[in-house]
Parts: sequence; structure tokens; C-alpha cells
Amino acid sequence: GFSYVDLVEGLRDGRFYALKRILCHDKEDRQAALHEVEMHGLFDHPNILRLVAHCMVEKGAKHEAWLLLPYVKGGTLWSEVQGLREKGTFMPEQRILFILHGICRGLQAIHSKGYAHRDLKPTNVLLDEDDQPLLMDLGSMNQARIEVNSSQKAMAVQDWAAQRCTISYRAPELFMVPSQCVIDERTDIWSLGCVLYCMMFGEGPYDAIFQKGDSVALAVQNPITVPPTTRYSAALQHLLSSMMTVNPQERPSINDILHQLEGLQPVPAGQDTTQM
Repeated sequence: GFSYVDLVEGLRDGRFYALKRILCHDKEDRQAALHEVEMHGLFDHPNILRLVAHCMVEKGAKHEAWLLLPYVKGGTLWSEVQGLREKGTFMPEQRILFILHGICRGLQAIHSKGYAHRDLKPTNVLLDEDDQPLLMDLGSMNQARIEVNSSQKAMAVQDWAAQRCTISYRAPELFMVPSQCVIDERTDIWSLGCVLYCMMFGEGPYDAIFQKGDSVALAVQNPITVPPTTRYSAALQHLLSSMMTVNPQERPSINDILHQLEGLQPVPAGQDTTQM
């Protein structure tokens, strides 16, 4: 179903919260909403948005799932990138590394429990007042390892991905799922690469292709072309390229990426943005 987010104030504590209302038209929608609640319940992590409370509200013949979430004043990573772009500036490398490190820690927590996020994108990352990222929208999360052993199963996974995984951040292996394969959490690594690209260049690598109406499914089957830039270090550009490898077997794990990030220690946030 569709969802809306309202800003609400707690009667007892006077704090602001985000109330996510998911419209449920049938039993399947209700199960999907309860799945999102269940996924939130798996984590108590500083880089994953926590669920404060939830309930199912009857609205005549339909239902609404209400998820009460903390209100994060900083907004989404996407709105931050867009704001910088409008000013003609880009995010400095130190800030990118700081935010990327937090996103990776959140993903590491998800992957360590045998799950994958499956819809990582800049609009699903919130930034708090300390620039710490929080992963949200856990409704597309599912088991990390999906064994495909028939064309029927392959089509089912492909159809599910088309519904649940945003097209311009979707991994290549989810567009044309082979009848014999294993899909794993490295779909998130591809999406993470797209998020990093967005922080570096002001938009995702396939956003413009999608907006023009061209085929993202075809575009992702070719090696990524990183725009030439002197703004960012060769090490950061190499990290980006490694995440966006078409063959998922050649992509690094989230632990590999965190290990590489340790060699690129970020300076504390609050640096001036780099001019275009």
C-alpha cells in the first residue's frame, strides 16, 4: 500500500515524532506492514532508525498500520545532497567518509543477522544533528541469501524486486534473475555504491537514465563510468568502483568495505563544502 508520514507531538513528553501511516487494502498489505515492524524489532543500533511504537487501526473495511518513529531534524541524505547541488557545491571527502562509515555500520548489523536491506538509497538514509546516518524504511528487508533453482523462482524474485527495489539503485542481478543462482546481501553493496556516487556527484549514477526513460536494466549490465574528478582521492574512487562491479561475486562484503574505510580515516564533520 501507500504510506504517509505526519509530524506529531507526544502528549506526555512534548517531543516530536514521525508517524508513518501505511494504507493496507488487503491481508497482504497488512502482512507487509507487520513485516516492517518485525524487521525494526531485530535491531537496537545507532545507525538504524528505531521503532518507538506501532498499532493497526481499522478504517472501515480497510486498515492503517501506524509506525511511530523518532523525528530526525536533519532530513534525508537526498535532501542534503540536493541542497548542496543547488548551491553549486559538493560534499567534501571527509564528510562523505563519515556518513559512509555510519551507513556501513548499519548495513553490517543487518547483514550480520542474515538479512539484506534491498532498498538502500539516499531517501532512505536520515542524517541526525551530528551527521550520523540512520537507515530507515525496512519494509523491503528479507533473508540475505535467496537460492534460485527454477525459472519460476527466478521470475518470482525478479517480480518482487521490480515492486520493492527502487529501479535506479537496484543491483544488476535483480533485473534478469538466472534460473540457477544465489542472490545474496551483495545487492546492498551495489546500492551502497550508488549512494556513494550520489554523495560524490550530486545524483545517482542511473537517475538521469531513468528520468530520460532509457533502460536502466541495460545500463547496469555495463561497467560503471566514474566521471573524472580531482575533488576526491584515488582511494575513494577505487572504493566506489569496487562496490559497483556488475558481477556480485566480485563485490566486496560490508566487512571488507569497513576495513578499507579504516585506512581512510575521516576528519570530524563540519568542514566547509568544496566549491564546484
